[in-house]
Amino acid sequence: MSEAVNRDVISTECVIIGAGPVGLFAVFELGLLGMKCQVVDTLAHPGGQCTELYPDKPIYDIPALPVCGARELVERLLEQIKPFDAGLHLGQEVAELGRRADGRFDITTSTGTRFDAGAVIIAAGLGSFQARRLMVPDAERFEGRQIHYRVRNATDFHGRDLLIAGGGDSALDWTLEFCGKARSLTLVHRRAEFRAQPASVTRMQEFAAAGQMRLVEGTIGALAIDGERLVGASVTGKDKKVTEIACEQLLAFFGLHPKLGPVANWGLALEKKSISVDTEKFQTSEPGIFAIGDINTYPGKKKLILSGFHEAALASFGVQHHVYPEKRQFLQYTTTSPIMRQRLGVAPPD
Repeated sequence: MSEAVNRDVISTECVIIGAGPVGLFAVFELGLLGMKCQVVDTLAHPGGQCTELYPDKPIYDIPALPVCGARELVERLLEQIKPFDAGLHLGQEVAELGRRADGRFDITTSTGTRFDAGAVIIAAGLGSFQARRLMVPDAERFEGRQIHYRVRNATDFHGRDLLIAGGGDSALDWTLEFCGKARSLTLVHRRAEFRAQPASVTRMQEFAAAGQMRLVEGTIGALAIDGERLVGASVTGKDKKVTEIACEQLLAFFGLHPKLGPVANWGLALEKKSISVDTEKFQTSEPGIFAIGDINTYPGKKKLILSGFHEAALASFGVQHHVYPEKRQFLQYTTTSPIMRQRLGVAPPD
């Protein structure tokens, strides 16, 4: 995909805010309709939360793919949208968005990139987010080296002495993933109840009962340090008993601080920090601004990638109608439509 590097105003039919799976699929759906778009994302790479939080985590509910890693899914989507040559603007946040008198939108990013857009699709996931950090003395010294809030490459932790802290799905998922692959594995959670899927909790407890890993109830109160290396942590239980746990890598999964960021100031109707949309075309309270994926809400909303793909398709038709209201819309199929095949760059069937 091309990336514009000049500071001139970029004119486009649509700006997509967010380069996660749902935003990338919106590029594809718009492309099938013959529309060009530009994509902006605060992260330095495409993929959104999928590649940022769990790049190697398997996904089982993508149609026709029995299992697919999050990183693989993003790579497949990037390959799928190549014919449409969307502009990709990474490492920058949409800071200003305003409607002009002619109905189009003026958009400026945090790095000064400017757009003149006919419509906007917000596909920003949970919005801007930060992992909740381990708040103990000296933790900051080891962040990125021996203390981690996400797994970028799972093989880096194989054969290591691991301590995983947390009680949600991420903590349990990675506990199950590394059990049998790490040299030793301890899961620490502040209480006996977990917020993760019951099946994951049951499986983890079975591993612990079989001696394949260790489960400790309590909170991390201090780190054990030898020179410039983290060598363990002290865990304090409810009974004030302190348990010393040796480790060389510590993974902390305490959840995220989701924030809408500048989106909250754009005058859109919100409900519990999510953007309210209709279910016909996933338009927000502002005509020409659409919201898809985890950032939107409507009756019956399910936060699934599959649902986001459906929303991207309908939003793309909504964008086309908004930008070209006089244009008659036709539903065409990639299997039979010559113009669709031309847009995709594939030969017609024999």
